[in-house]
This record gives sequence, C-alpha cells and structure tokens, in this order.
Amino acid sequence: MPLTTEDRLAITDAISLHGHYADGGELDRMAELFTEDVVHDVTALGFDRIEGRAALKQAALDLGDGNPLAHHVTNVVVTGGDGDRAHAVSKAIAVLADGRCGSAAYEDTLVRDGDRWLISHRTIRPRRAPLTP
Repeated sequence: MPLTTEDRLAITDAISLHGHYADGGELDRMAELFTEDVVHDVTALGFDRIEGRAALKQAALDLGDGNPLAHHVTNVVVTGGDGDRAHAVSKAIAVLADGRCGSAAYEDTLVRDGDRWLISHRTIRPRRAPLTP
C-alpha cells in the first residue's frame, strides 16, 4: 500500500519535531519520535553508534554544553515506503554555542506504530566539503 498524504505529513512532523524537543531539553518526549530500539549512526561525526532510546537520551545528557543550541531540519523528502515502513532524507543545520554552524544530511528509516510514525534508524552524514566540478 502506498503512503498517503497524511503519512507523509506525519513522517515530516516526526523528523522536524526532533529539533524542537532536543533544543527544548524535552528528552523524554523522544519516545514520541523514536522506536525503543532506535539506531542512531553518528560514526561519521566521530562518535560510536548509539543503540536504543535510553542510550540516545544518555548521549545527549553526556554531551552537556557540547549540544547544539539549535537544530534546524530542512528539505525533508520522503523517498519511499510500503505502508508500514518509510525512508526519508533531510538536511540539518546545527548552531553551536560558540557560533559555529555545521551542515549534515539525515537518512531516516521510519516505521508505523499505530497512527504515528517513529524513526527506527538515523544515519547522520556531515557535509564537510563544498561541491566542486
């Protein structure tokens, strides 16, 4: 069964809400966005792979003041789905406390959980070099 417009909106909301909850310190609300066994692949950023919602929360707490001041997610595109599983890509901009910014791509797999969509796997790929012909 193809994804409906409502599915696509719910997927986009789940991806977008992550930044709002993270920036607001609402880490317990991540249960609304991520599966219990979520895999958060941040190895391209130099960190270990994070497995599980509890570990994801602990990683944010451990990072403390190193957490970005702001997460901005843009260009969300649902790239495929079969009704119970979907894939999406989006762009992320992180603003750090010292004023530096970074850009990355989120590659997400989401699964249907009743009437909502949860992120079950996220890979973050930083953008470190400009496009060159």
